[in-house]
Amino acid sequence: MHGLYLVTPNWDDIDRLLSVTEQALQAGPVALLQYRHKEAGPAQRAEQAAALQALCRRHRVPFLINDFVDLCQQLDADGVHLGGTDAEVGAVRAQLGAGKIIGASCYGDLPRAIAAQQAGASYVAFGGFYPSRVKQYAVTTPPAILGQASEVIRVPMVVIGGMTPHNAAPLVAGGAHMVAAISSVYQAESVAQAVDQFNALFA
Repeated sequence: MHGLYLVTPNWDDIDRLLSVTEQALQAGPVALLQYRHKEAGPAQRAEQAAALQALCRRHRVPFLINDFVDLCQQLDADGVHLGGTDAEVGAVRAQLGAGKIIGASCYGDLPRAIAAQQAGASYVAFGGFYPSRVKQYAVTTPPAILGQASEVIRVPMVVIGGMTPHNAAPLVAGGAHMVAAISSVYQAESVAQAVDQFNALFA
């Protein structure tokens, strides 16, 4: 797990969602794709997730679902991403088994990341580092956490929160293995160019 980690926006228009996602996957490489739509109802969520998973399968990109462990099992998705108020990592690992990817939001909390790693997380996510157009964070995560985490965290580290190719660069240099992006790709004038610019950070 290394490179651009694509996270979907809260778009109801499934055709638009699939079109822009496919542009990004074609530009690739994309390390992971997470389906995240906080406002979708169960039927819409299932429809969008199934369509995105089929797209990811064609492009051989691991497909994760934000929060909804039951939907992950229903679709046999590649894994889930768990936020701070979602199910515990250890319980979800026991439920899904060893073969699935489980990510954990750790914000600016290194002890949380250590606990998530011990409980079986496949990666830990730190942030937000910068103001985000999509997600609201109570505090800003200091970049120094990556150096501290690299001494004790052995799973990949993701950075999230207002990421652009420019402001993600020092975080990648500081030890981040993946950069999670929503708006910087999905709202870019050129999706392919945005993907290329993120991937250039890892070249």
